[in-house]
Amino acid sequence: MEPSAPSGEVLQLRAVLRGISPLIWRRLLVHGDTSIAHLHHILQVAFGWDDMHLHRFEIRGRAYGIPLVGGIWFSTDAHRTRIGQLKLRRLERFTYEYDFGDGWVHDLRIEDTLPLNPKWNCPVCTEGQCAAPPEDSGGSQAFMARRSTYALIGESDSLQDIEDFLDEVMVDEEEWDILRKYHPDRFDRQAVNRRLAALRVPTQQEV
Repeated sequence: MEPSAPSGEVLQLRAVLRGISPLIWRRLLVHGDTSIAHLHHILQVAFGWDDMHLHRFEIRGRAYGIPLVGGIWFSTDAHRTRIGQLKLRRLERFTYEYDFGDGWVHDLRIEDTLPLNPKWNCPVCTEGQCAAPPEDSGGSQAFMARRSTYALIGESDSLQDIEDFLDEVMVDEEEWDILRKYHPDRFDRQAVNRRLAALRVPTQQEV
């Protein structure tokens, strides 16, 4: 069945990708009745991930997430557990890890609990900084080692401009079309919010 209409409270969350400088972070407003499963999709959109890998939340010592056949299993149904049900306190923290190979750990903090405002089109990203790393880029240390090269690719007009750097980041011509649109310093909040507005909550039949 479809989730009930939003009611009650709105949580203001700050999510920071661990181990990277300058900080990559997002500030989000989400309804308290947002499921843990849907929060996963919200974070995927907010950071520009492609939902290609396993993930898990760690909240008060318990793991939450969407199980996959042949992958990780969770004792709690993330589609039925609402973030507001957990009664997280202001300034309380929890983590969201995406891609256990690269190990992208997001540190989340409850910044505030706000009364529901019908003018807010939650979920919404109100602030943020920098683009998340490209998928399968090797984790925080590998990304930091190559960050300046990623920036150079994003600022270049042609493959020939950076051919001396291609071996360093193992970029072929197919990947070039993706990376040439990427720059680590760019963050388009409006584009994120357009994707968040189009993000559909899955029904229970699709779980």
